[in-house]
Amino acid sequence: MHQSHLVFIFGILGNIASFVCFLAPLPTFYRVCKKKSTEGFQAIPYVAALFSAMLWIFYAYVKTGAILLITINAFGCVIETIYLAIFITYCPKKARMSTLGMILFLNFGGCCAIVLLTHLLAKGEGRVKLLGWICVVFSTSVFAAPLSIIRVVIRTKSVEFLPFPLSLLLTVSAVMWLLYGVSLKDIYVTLPNIVGLTFGTIQMILYAVYRKNKPVKDQKLPEQQGDINTKNESSTTVNEEKQEEVNPHKKDIEIGEKKEEKEEEQPNKNQDQTEFNKNNIGEKVNCEV
Repeated sequence: MHQSHLVFIFGILGNIASFVCFLAPLPTFYRVCKKKSTEGFQAIPYVAALFSAMLWIFYAYVKTGAILLITINAFGCVIETIYLAIFITYCPKKARMSTLGMILFLNFGGCCAIVLLTHLLAKGEGRVKLLGWICVVFSTSVFAAPLSIIRVVIRTKSVEFLPFPLSLLLTVSAVMWLLYGVSLKDIYVTLPNIVGLTFGTIQMILYAVYRKNKPVKDQKLPEQQGDINTKNESSTTVNEEKQEEVNPHKKDIEIGEKKEEKEEEQPNKNQDQTEFNKNNIGEKVNCEV
């Protein structure tokens, strides 16, 4: 088969896989719109994904002949902009200001600086190489995002927060773009997807090892464990100790009632939290080519 045919086939397959990956956060944002709350998660993955898509579009434009890179990343720019618009609409004021600051600094200032510097510091093929290495560095750092999930899986010995379909899809996407880069003889597309394939393979192995283990109750992702819960627990403990000194018998009754209420509410809370965590996993790993 002719090399150009291979490039086209792998590029189309990569577009399809990445298209589905970009749509992975839809359940999360449906939940955000329904509850009119961002529930404390951050906008950094979406800002990074938008910046990555903009970089690859500029790289493909300068390189020429990489139209399939432009198509998928143009879609990525659109969908990530929609995600960010929804996030800014429903997030708290402080988060809104910080998100707008990140967008202004990274997506506007960063891209403008890269465009200016690549035109001033390099010409012709040198510009493609400089821009290519910038894309490699950023994309490789983004591919390291699953490390936090891998750490949670190893610590809990549970794949509760590692949905197999999404992990498999991300691995397939990395394989398709890796083959596309090899067929196109483009090292800048190939290198970051080698990293993506490596992390994807690790996730598949972990899933095979721990898939039969029972889910860990009340386990949360590291970024969702805040100081607020710690303060609330401390405050509750102090209040309970004071109540025990005043009326120990009353405390025993209240503890029994609270225990019964918690037992009734806990299944629903665990189910909601697990669903939100699973939907949120894909958000950090959608920044690949």
